[in-house]
Amino acid sequence: MPVDHYENFPVASILMPRRLRKPVAAIYHFAREADDIADEGEASNEERLSKLEEFRAELARIAAQATPLTPLFQNLAAEIAQHELPMQPFYDLLDAFAQDVVQKRYADYDELLDYCRRSANPVGTLLLHLYEEATLVNLAYSDAICTALQLINFWQDVAKDDAIARIYLPLDEMEKFGVGENHITQKICDDAWRALMSFQVDRARSLMLQGAPLGSILTGRIGLEMRMIIQGGLRILAKIEAVDYDVFNKRPVLRPFDWVIMFSRSVPFNF
Repeated sequence: MPVDHYENFPVASILMPRRLRKPVAAIYHFAREADDIADEGEASNEERLSKLEEFRAELARIAAQATPLTPLFQNLAAEIAQHELPMQPFYDLLDAFAQDVVQKRYADYDELLDYCRRSANPVGTLLLHLYEEATLVNLAYSDAICTALQLINFWQDVAKDDAIARIYLPLDEMEKFGVGENHITQKICDDAWRALMSFQVDRARSLMLQGAPLGSILTGRIGLEMRMIIQGGLRILAKIEAVDYDVFNKRPVLRPFDWVIMFSRSVPFNF
């Protein structure tokens, strides 16, 4: 489940086959560094975008089979070559990070889904290629899971995102439920807010369950890890409901006992 800076990335967990830990770590470091450029520190938007363009130039060197200039991308290039990873997911991630620099609001759900397509789904795509399981069916299930995880992270971190002036709730749905930006800035958890968040939680859960068959298609340790990831997302949604959607003052997180519950629900595969 979510760790460190890049929230949807299971980084070389104990369930990850040893042979895949190095490429997963290389991909994670790329994503983490790019994410930090977009989010961390006091740099101007222009400086952030310029640094992300430097990352894009390094990807272009890899695509041209030229030697990257930095160790991060030299390591990444070696893993891309060894595992025959596609380049597009890396470009998509950079596009999403650049979008975070300049876009702080989303007009509707479709616009948010398009962001998730580039900010979250590439992670699942790359992992499936590492697993040698990147069939069209599996990729579709993975997209559903990754988008759901991204949405769950948004609903978990409404207050955290507000601190950096971002709102990922679709503006048209906020208006429909009678929720204004003042609900977020002033941490107002009234009936309108609860109705909006209930709608978001239900939709994210449905999307997660839509992708859940991937957990039984994948076998062995990677299948168990996938089921744990799915259960972790569902567990966070349950915790959001348990605090009556007051994510402002009671941010839901996974505790040690939650991992016990997640494991029990992952062996056997059971939803």
